[in-house]
Amino acid sequence: MRGITGRFVVLIATAAVAPLLIYGVVSVRSLRSGTTQSVGAGNAAVATEIADRIHLYFQNNQRVLGSIASQLQGTQLAAWQQERTLRNHVLDYKEFLEITLFDRSGQVLATSRATSPRLAVPSPRTGGTGGLYIAQPRLDDDGLPTTTMALQISGATPGWIVAEISLEELWRAVDRIRVGDTGFAVLLDETGRIVAHGRADQKRLIASGATQTPEQKLASRLRSDGSRTSAGEIEGPAGAMLAVAARITVPDWTVIVEHPRKEALGVALALERQLVVAIGLALLATVGAGWLWGRSFIRRIVALTRVTRALAAGDMDARVHPRGKDEIRQLGDAFNTMADRLVELQEEIRKQERQAMFGRIAAGLVHDLSHPIQTIGNSCKLIQRIFDDAEYRATFRQTVERELATVKRVLDDLRNIARPMPLEHFSIDANATLAEAVETMTPLAETAGLTLRAELTREPAFIEGDLFALGRVHRNLILNAIQATAPGGLVVVATEATADRVQFRIYDTGCGIPEDRLAAIFDDFVTTKRRGLGLGLAISKKIVEQLGGRISVASEVGKGTTFVLDFPRAHAAALVQIAG
Repeated sequence: MRGITGRFVVLIATAAVAPLLIYGVVSVRSLRSGTTQSVGAGNAAVATEIADRIHLYFQNNQRVLGSIASQLQGTQLAAWQQERTLRNHVLDYKEFLEITLFDRSGQVLATSRATSPRLAVPSPRTGGTGGLYIAQPRLDDDGLPTTTMALQISGATPGWIVAEISLEELWRAVDRIRVGDTGFAVLLDETGRIVAHGRADQKRLIASGATQTPEQKLASRLRSDGSRTSAGEIEGPAGAMLAVAARITVPDWTVIVEHPRKEALGVALALERQLVVAIGLALLATVGAGWLWGRSFIRRIVALTRVTRALAAGDMDARVHPRGKDEIRQLGDAFNTMADRLVELQEEIRKQERQAMFGRIAAGLVHDLSHPIQTIGNSCKLIQRIFDDAEYRATFRQTVERELATVKRVLDDLRNIARPMPLEHFSIDANATLAEAVETMTPLAETAGLTLRAELTREPAFIEGDLFALGRVHRNLILNAIQATAPGGLVVVATEATADRVQFRIYDTGCGIPEDRLAAIFDDFVTTKRRGLGLGLAISKKIVEQLGGRISVASEVGKGTTFVLDFPRAHAAALVQIAG
């Protein structure tokens, strides 16, 4: 009776049936209660997060209005200039449909509309806090929700700035919220009217302005309790729903997350059924048949577990040797088939990766080397005809040396990827090395029709680094910025210094880099250009890290890209400065 099977049979045979049944009932109730609490806590967290995001959405719009008001108050602008400023902000911020500036008496000072404004100063009865008033949402002519936000202005010229805000994006955001497979979110204003509804078949409630809904009752209970969240079970179109309401601070709206009870407790209900079945089968079958097949059953499971762990540890040759003709034998055969297929897939992936890498390298080498080789070949053909021309011989020598230098740089890049170059560490002036790179790249920027501007810190800033290697990084990043920026754009290079860090920033107003490609731009042979080896950023990253620094990038498509190089600051003055 030392084995698991023997002990299990003895335990079942000697134990009373009643304790097992009591244990089953307690387990079922505990499972259901625990699942309900867990689902409720998760939904409460989701509802609170949505409420915080909506609060932040209106807070950001409030800040934008405050910024516009400060801009108009802080400058002596004519009325037409103020209106142009308001129109520009309406164009820049798609949420704003109209912005109008009023004086203290409610007279219009400036508006973004070409005709008379549709907005007005809020009445004294309108609710609001801290000089901020948000009207009840309404549907515009297109059936999309809008609201009016008014911000009281204090200062030299007190008054109001009022904006009509489109809630379409907020509406769409609520539509995209899903809890589980069929759960959704509902957004209510302070009167209980539905602003947004996650179920497509219930959006008619938005236009109807219905307030006598289960969601409205739950929101009312939340307001009366004065708490941040409130949970309950309501009856919805799809049946019983587990609902959690969360209150938004500004505006005084409510978010309700609804999750169908069947789905929310689906796992618990399934486990309850499985538990009941398992208890019944255990009582009927374990005593009679457990000893007969239990030992072999458990032994084969242990063997399968052992081989599974070996495979997970990397032993791809591990296999199961199943016996018998039951489902465990089928499971063992399926496991062996899966392991064989994993080996095949692993080898196929290696082959595909090698082929893709070789193809990328070959294409890059053809692109980077074809032009210099063709130039050298053409020059050699030409010098055979006019070898006696001393002036052309000099030009020939310069051309060959220049193109051979290009070939050498490509080969050096390949070598440096496999084996990084040794770097010297001297105390160098961050401003000087960046200014030298700007001076070198300025003619190229002018040819491209761009503005290349340096913004250097006034105080001396030194770092420990290799002047030549760091200059190469600067020139590579500036060249990338120039190539990514259309004529008329701007490339800014800057230095910033703190007590213990020095940063280089290279910013451009170019096309930007898609978010899905940002994580891989520093990898070897990865490029956002049509051709080339894609080694520039990879080598730059290796150089920066060899010098004890960090390199990061932030980009937005259509607005530009910013590279940041961050190094520890050296407090000693520069000992050696090497020109070039």
